[in-house]
Amino acid sequence: MTVLCLVELDGGGVADVSLRALTFARALAAESSSGGVAAVVFGPADAVPAAELSAYGVADAYAVESPQLTGYAPLAWARALAGLADELSATAVAAAGTDHGSEVMAHLGSITGLPVAANCAAAGRNAAGTLQLVRHRWAGSLLEDCVLEASRALLTVAVDAVAPAVAEAPVATSVQAYQPALEEADLRVRAVESAERSAGASLATARVVVGGGRGVGGPEGFGVLEDLAGLLGGVVGVSRVVTSEGWRPHKQQVGQTGTRISPELYLACGISGAIQHMAGCLSAKHIVAVNTDPDAPIISHADYAVIGDLNEVIPALVAAIRARDGS
Repeated sequence: MTVLCLVELDGGGVADVSLRALTFARALAAESSSGGVAAVVFGPADAVPAAELSAYGVADAYAVESPQLTGYAPLAWARALAGLADELSATAVAAAGTDHGSEVMAHLGSITGLPVAANCAAAGRNAAGTLQLVRHRWAGSLLEDCVLEASRALLTVAVDAVAPAVAEAPVATSVQAYQPALEEADLRVRAVESAERSAGASLATARVVVGGGRGVGGPEGFGVLEDLAGLLGGVVGVSRVVTSEGWRPHKQQVGQTGTRISPELYLACGISGAIQHMAGCLSAKHIVAVNTDPDAPIISHADYAVIGDLNEVIPALVAAIRARDGS
């Protein structure tokens, strides 16, 4: 059983979400005595982080190189995955359930006519030999048991469902260049890297997110949240109303129509907790809410709540952290 796994990069290394997807893929492949995990990286062969892939049990890594692929092209990526999966006779193709992973796998399903099982938390063969899955539904608030009957399983892995774990023993990773057969139509939609880059972790992968909502009061109120996020090694996220008011860019929005996050800590400041927002942050390991309203919906979801004015609470917290660190 060969499981082909799409690997996304972050800062030259394997993104945390892809390490989780590799761990998931390795467990699935291990059910067969002849199983193995093959990784697919879009970019030149010399950019493939072979040492990291080796630690996660990847014997074969394929660098998809093409002069036509100068940026993210979801249909072209899916076409390359389809061709490589056929060549390897892969029984499954997996990807992290990120924006890119979900979009590419949707295109792969369309190309192959196969169903895509999204947001998987676990997978294994049952007594009948079919694939038994556990999937996250409703932003992880419930789990679904299901059976996937398909000639090749197409799976996205819920970004917080599987802890990244290295293999019991590293393997020698062979990196091979792969030239996909692409058509002009595959390249009609392409994205290039934005000239605007943010330092540090992205919202989707940050281990700490400091969120701000209407209660922040306006764009000038986010300065102290930026300070706190910086001290905690995190990033700032916002609610939909904040982006609707134009206080912050949409790329920072957490929620059903924004980014779904799964940090170790989500510190929500002045956020009421509408269901659309909670759909994007319920996967956080710990939620701390700061709100003047003890009956705000987010309080019922929070592990800890501070009932008070964020304009007093957050500056005091920033001052305490700086005093502790002597900065």
